[in-house]
Amino acid sequence: MARTLLLDLDGTLVDSVPDLAAALNRLMAARGLAAFDHAAVTAMVGDGAAALLARAFAARRVVQDAAALGEFLADYTENAAVETRAFPGVEEGLRLLAASGWRLAVCTNKPEAAARALLAALGLEGSFAAIGGGDSFPVRKPDPAHLKATLDAAGGLATRAVMAGDHHNDVAAAMGAGVPCIFCAWGYGPAAMGVGAAGVAASFAELVGMAEALLPAG
Repeated sequence: MARTLLLDLDGTLVDSVPDLAAALNRLMAARGLAAFDHAAVTAMVGDGAAALLARAFAARRVVQDAAALGEFLADYTENAAVETRAFPGVEEGLRLLAASGWRLAVCTNKPEAAARALLAALGLEGSFAAIGGGDSFPVRKPDPAHLKATLDAAGGLATRAVMAGDHHNDVAAAMGAGVPCIFCAWGYGPAAMGVGAAGVAASFAELVGMAEALLPAG
């Protein structure tokens, strides 16, 4: 049977906090609000752009204005790959997985347009059969329907699948869908977020080996 690996984006495939922080801080500066450092933005990432902004404005004890999300998304989409880079081993790992017959898909809470723009800028978009963003379907992670819809879009609803990500949303969505999850320890989520995962990978190369072990070819 065919095998599909679903991958989270931020904190799993790419280190995107530098560009997320830059766009967020430009938004804050335009409103006379203090900037956030790298660690603060890292702690707020994982549930999509709307949640990131909600947390940021709450941290500054200011009511978010109606234009903020649109401004942030436009700015970030245009500047998503200024400093963002794929994590070590990602490009080689994706090539190895594809050569082994894996179908690859991205399942992220990042808006689809921003995800596609980022992956295209990094030369990675062509690696994936589908990109399921946070606004691609009526639901998003941790709802397992987001994972299932992305899997369906990749043409693999009836195939064997594994999810990989660095956030509790990834583990929860996978568990809800009856799909094993590999927790990515190099990402943004603390180790406690990996509770319930089928395994913990310390590097993308290790993730490749774990995926093969969970779902051997044949």
